[in-house]
Amino acid sequence: MGLPALRVRLAAIAIVTGAGVIAVTVADAALPVTVKSTSVSALGSKILVNASGRTLYHNAFEKNNVVKCTGSCSAEWPPLVVAASAKPVAGPGVTASMLATVKRSDGKVQVTYRGLPLYLYSGDKKAGDVKGQGAGGIWHALAPSGSVVTKAVTSSPGIGSTSSSGSSSSSGASAGSGSNAGMGGGGTPTDCATNPGGYGCM
Repeated sequence: MGLPALRVRLAAIAIVTGAGVIAVTVADAALPVTVKSTSVSALGSKILVNASGRTLYHNAFEKNNVVKCTGSCSAEWPPLVVAASAKPVAGPGVTASMLATVKRSDGKVQVTYRGLPLYLYSGDKKAGDVKGQGAGGIWHALAPSGSVVTKAVTSSPGIGSTSSSGSSSSSGASAGSGSNAGMGGGGTPTDCATNPGGYGCM
């Protein structure tokens, strides 16, 4: 009599466990992609970040929903993507009407802000990191207004080892001479496959 009872208990555990796995999978797939703004002391301004606080960047050669960072470029600069049927969510400080999406050549749907495709940087490991700022002279954070933040990174606690030896020009553009993987001095990429929209590659 103990054996049938054990079988019933095992079946119940399997059902509960199976339901738990299904629930987690469905919940993960349905998670909204939120874009919000936060102040970053290293840039002295508010910028767009994802739900976990990681900096969102824009490539200067991508405007009007045009995507050029594909292939190996997207490994270094992962696009902010959503499920095909989902819409990005405007978090605190973000204008909802500026959020939209664009379909990439790989079939993924990428989030845009005021027509500018949004990316993360693989070198940023935590909220507050802005190690991709000014990379190659073309990658920059965005302000909640949709304007490009061209200010060079300054040393600041909580930014890890991020620093930039590049200084801002009178127009406010970064000189881009910071140390960024795959980038040469003067804002010229050394690997156009990694950064196809970079200077000298177009």
